[in-house]
Amino acid sequence: MADKRDYYEVLGVAKNATADEIKKAYRKKAIQYHPDRNPGDKDAEEKFKEAAEAYDVLSDADKRARYDQFGHSMGPQGFGGGGSYGGFGGFGAGGFSMEDIFAQFGDIFGGRFGGGGFSGATGGRPRQHVNKGTDLRITVKVTLKDIMNGVDKKLKIPKLVADPACKGTGAKDGTAFGTCPRCHGSGYISTVQQTIMGPMESHSVCPECNGEGKIITEQCPHCHGEGVEKKEEIVSFHIPAGVENDMVLTIRGQGNAPRHGGVNGDLLIVIQEEKDADLIREGNDLIYNLMLDFPTAALGGNAEVPTIEGKARLKIAAGTQPGKVLRLRGKGLPKMNSNAKGDLLVNVMVYVPEQLSDAEKAAIESLKDAPNVVPTQSTSQRIFSRLRHIFNKENRGE
Repeated sequence: MADKRDYYEVLGVAKNATADEIKKAYRKKAIQYHPDRNPGDKDAEEKFKEAAEAYDVLSDADKRARYDQFGHSMGPQGFGGGGSYGGFGGFGAGGFSMEDIFAQFGDIFGGRFGGGGFSGATGGRPRQHVNKGTDLRITVKVTLKDIMNGVDKKLKIPKLVADPACKGTGAKDGTAFGTCPRCHGSGYISTVQQTIMGPMESHSVCPECNGEGKIITEQCPHCHGEGVEKKEEIVSFHIPAGVENDMVLTIRGQGNAPRHGGVNGDLLIVIQEEKDADLIREGNDLIYNLMLDFPTAALGGNAEVPTIEGKARLKIAAGTQPGKVLRLRGKGLPKMNSNAKGDLLVNVMVYVPEQLSDAEKAAIESLKDAPNVVPTQSTSQRIFSRLRHIFNKENRGE
């Protein structure tokens, strides 16, 4: 990283410069390298930041004294940084942005330079103020079948709607308005502040008319000047296939209407997935725990497993072990806004009977010492290895 330039050199002042001389020098540099005068010029932007940092230090008596004594290596005393132009005043050690500069020196640049841009510095007026109603949030339950195919919903929702008697304005017949005496119909008020860069004009929404430029001279008798009324409305919407639990869908303009007209808020649909009796969701895959009886696991056979769209038949190979996972490709859930689908994973378990008749006990006892029934060491290691793999996957949340 290149060495930092001396702050006095950055502002072009002597080391014994007065506070007023430093302020004037900074103002000159700020105007020279201001982004409005140098659009798209990265070098000018860096010099603008450099001047802001120099002024931040030299305009503060304590910081300036430490800088005069130690230079840029201030350590833990206050502003050692570690990044380009970092660590001073309200700026972070990793560098600072234009927003930081204008937040730090709002009193220098005036109200027109606040927030996230500079376009207000050269004139113009604030955007037209638009009322917006509040958002509504509702929870909608969906099944795995809904998630598989998507589903249309129709709900009756209580909300604020525009009063038809006054067309949502709050004024009698929607026409009883007069010009706001404070802002004279403009919707905003202007103030001029004297700064070292000269007079700076700032604009703010008129508090008298809330930016509307007009005031109600006679209230609507139906809504008492509010412009809205409570009403239940039927809202239809579509929930797409592949949605997930806690996902939020937004329906624009279906929220509450604002007072005195404007734009409706939005309706936020929070997805709540209902648990299925047989299937467990994991991402776009589905899991089913299949319990086999010992004869089928040992001799092989057929098994039936549930899917979202019905039943599916599986062929069970002879000697199927507990913990084996059978995969039915494409039998899972769709990925939202995609043609891809997950799988159905069938986790095999083998049922060990808890109660046996004398005949059953005798039959099993007769197999106790059979060479193909007694597990060998290699067989045990293979089964334990498979079970350990499944256990580790569950612990990792896979």
